[in-house]
Amino acid sequence: MRIGVIGTGRIGTIHANTLSRNREVGSLILTDVDPQRAQDLAHRLGETAAPGTDEIFKWGVDAVVITATTSAHADLIGRAARSGLPVFCEKPIALDLPGTLQALAEVENAGTVLQMGFQRRFDKGYAGAREAVRSGRLGRLHTVRALTSDQSPPPPEWLPLSGGLFRDTLIHDFDVLRWVTGREVVDVYATGSDAGPAMFREAGDVDTGAAVLTLADGTLATATATRLNGAGYDVRMELAGERDTVVVGLDDRTPVASTEPTGPPPADKPWPGFLERFGPAYEAELCAFVDVVRGQLANPCDGREALQALRIAEACEISRHERRPVALAEIPDRLA
Repeated sequence: MRIGVIGTGRIGTIHANTLSRNREVGSLILTDVDPQRAQDLAHRLGETAAPGTDEIFKWGVDAVVITATTSAHADLIGRAARSGLPVFCEKPIALDLPGTLQALAEVENAGTVLQMGFQRRFDKGYAGAREAVRSGRLGRLHTVRALTSDQSPPPPEWLPLSGGLFRDTLIHDFDVLRWVTGREVVDVYATGSDAGPAMFREAGDVDTGAAVLTLADGTLATATATRLNGAGYDVRMELAGERDTVVVGLDDRTPVASTEPTGPPPADKPWPGFLERFGPAYEAELCAFVDVVRGQLANPCDGREALQALRIAEACEISRHERRPVALAEIPDRLA
């Protein structure tokens, strides 16, 4: 199997390393907007570098992994679909709904595979929570609390390109909320604060956000995020039912400190970021993609799944701006 990797930044380098070690992958072709970066990585891995994206398709590959800048995702997905190639793409498909729907239409028209990179679906903690819900261990689920807290903010120049806190960060919580509970979100009420560094206000974004989500069966969920969590990178989900409560992300590296006299000590080595916290999950999702390409596994997270998470994020942005509840029915899921 020969796989083309488009984009060799942080996550592209991680994915290329994972694929290069996979026994089912014969070779890789790497490319990047910075050709030297792709060349250096190819040299370290013993793989081949291509001068540009065109060569990925001209030289012939069996599948494509897209880790390029977000603005390029939709076009690359469409190009791969027209070439009949299965694709793994880091989220999001696009930063807006029309671009997402257009790319999905191309994939569906071509009948090809698009697996999206929502790595939390491959994390053992979230998988355990899903099992706890599905097995009935919790009884009737009534409350879900999810949070994602980054230790330090991203570069100012990246913020206008990110799509905002709800589309860039909380979209992971929205996706895994659906995956763990098996329930759809029917409406949201969201708000945000830009009281932190001025760069968030200048980008029209917020540094902290919160959303209340109502699920189809009446379960209530909250999802919060911040770019300014000085204690460390913190990602958790708490699921409470009539019989039991479980928590994802609570271990000896969770950056929380108890004020109780008998509480546990503070984490000695908090997670510094998402790459470290979800390292095994990133590897598992790429191994799953290889199995999907081989026909050994059904697609674990297709483009329509990513669309549903984006629709929730879009509803939250409307809610934040218009200061009102927004029903998911207001957000289209098909091209007009």
